[in-house]
Amino acid sequence: MKLLNDTFKSKTVLITGHTGFKGSWLSVWLNSLGAKVIGCSSDIPSKPSNFIASNLENFIEDIRLDIRDVHSLKDIIRNAKPDFVFHLAAQSLVRSSYANPLDTLGINAIGSANVLESLRESEKEAIAVMITSDKAYDNVEWSWGYRETDRLGGKDPYSASKGMAELAIRSYIDSYFQIEKTKVRIGIARAGNVIGGGDWAKDRIIPDCIRAWSEGKTVEIRNPLATRPWQHVLEPLSGYLLLACNLSLSAKNHGEPYNFGPSSKNNYSVGQLINEIKKSWDEANWQDVSEEEGELYEAGLLKLNCDKALFDLNWQPTLNFKETVKMTADWYKHYFQGNGSSMYEFSISQIEEYVRIAQSKSISWSKDD
Repeated sequence: MKLLNDTFKSKTVLITGHTGFKGSWLSVWLNSLGAKVIGCSSDIPSKPSNFIASNLENFIEDIRLDIRDVHSLKDIIRNAKPDFVFHLAAQSLVRSSYANPLDTLGINAIGSANVLESLRESEKEAIAVMITSDKAYDNVEWSWGYRETDRLGGKDPYSASKGMAELAIRSYIDSYFQIEKTKVRIGIARAGNVIGGGDWAKDRIIPDCIRAWSEGKTVEIRNPLATRPWQHVLEPLSGYLLLACNLSLSAKNHGEPYNFGPSSKNNYSVGQLINEIKKSWDEANWQDVSEEEGELYEAGLLKLNCDKALFDLNWQPTLNFKETVKMTADWYKHYFQGNGSSMYEFSISQIEEYVRIAQSKSISWSKDD
C-alpha cells in the first residue's frame, strides 16, 4: 500500500461529512495512513453511529459546520490549509428527500458549490475529490451500466440534487479551475449501493435489518425484487483515495468524473442480499410490504460502468458478493458482542483485511512496491 502511504502520510486532509457512514470510514482509513484529518459535519446523523462507536473524536479534529454556511467553511479552509479535500457532506436518503426537498437541494447542490467557492478563494495548492452519487444519472432502468458521459437527472428530489451538484461542480471547474492556471485539482466520484458495518441510517436495507433483528423483530422490506450491484464501503473509498493520489501526481485527469462500483457479478436483489446476511444472524426474519408502501418512486435497477476508472486509474473492485456481506455482518456481530464503544480497532482490522484481499488479487493501489 506504498502509494497511499506515500501520498497521505503527514498531509492535512479535510473531510466534509466525516460523521456519516462513508465519511467516518474514510476518516479511520486516512488516520491509519498517518494523515492529519480534520472533519466538518453539521451533526452526527444517527444514534448509534460509526463515528461514536469508533471514538473518532479522539483521533481526528472534529468541527461542527452546516455545509450551507459558506462563510464559516471559508474560514476553516483558510485556517486549515488542507492538502486534500474529500467532500462527502450530504443529505443522503431518497425517502427523506421527499419530506425535505429544499434542505436536500441546499445541502447537496449548494453545499458542493460552497466547497469549491471556498477553495477558489484559497491560495493553497490542493486536491479536491467531490463525491456525488450514482443517483445523479437520469435512470431509465436499462440493463447496462451508466457511463460518465450519460445524461444526469433524476425523478426524486435526492437524485435531482445530485444532478444539480454535478452541474455546479462542472461550472466551477470550467469557470475558475481551468487546468492551465489552477492551484486546485479536482476529481468527481460517483458511487452507490454501499453497505458495510457502522451504517445506522434510516430507510437503508442493512441498518433496517440489523435494528429489527437485534430487537428480535421482523424487518419490513419495501421492494425485495429491486436489483442493485452491492459493494462494501471500502470499495468506493479505495477509488476516492486512488483518484486523489492520481491527481496529486498529474493534472491529466483534472475535472474528470469517475464511477466506482462493483463487478456486475455483485448484482443481486434486495431479497437475496437479506437472505445472505441473515445466515450470520441467529434469528432473522423479514416480510415484503411493497403493496403497503408503494406511493413513492424508487428505482428498481441501477448500475455503473467503471471501465473509465480501470483505464485511467487502474482501479477495480476487490470483493465479491459473499466477501462483501461477510465483512458487513462481522462488523455488526462484533458491535453487538459488547464492543459498541470501541470499534475503531476492529474497523482498522477490516481495512487491513481488505488490503490483504486486494493484494492477493494484485489490485494496483494495494501493492507495497
